[in-house]
Amino acid sequence: QVQLVESGGGLVQPGGSLRLSCTASGYTFSDHAMTWYRQAPGKEREVVAAISIDGTRTHYEGSVLGRFIISRDDVRRVAYLQMNDLKPDDTAVYYCNRGWTVPPTNYRYWSQGTQVTVSQ
Repeated sequence: QVQLVESGGGLVQPGGSLRLSCTASGYTFSDHAMTWYRQAPGKEREVVAAISIDGTRTHYEGSVLGRFIISRDDVRRVAYLQMNDLKPDDTAVYYCNRGWTVPPTNYRYWSQGTQVTVSQ
């Protein structure tokens, strides 16, 4: 069955960087776009970034544009989210899922996510 495992989160100071990984199994990774989402305390889950099947198109939520970079490695079956110049507002649990900016409510399956905390 489809399995997605996020990793790479942690505690970082404002201005710092983290790289998140989303390792996929149970389906043909190269046949699907990938999207990163996040959910901050008390807020709805939102799209952060997406990458197309062939990696040539990307999409970013406005507040992360210019700071985050999404990429994919189809051989390793991993989607990455490089997060630079992190801000306290980036604090959230980060999730990945298949598809291109699909509304979070459309999914029944979510993995456990990885916690990112940006604080002094």
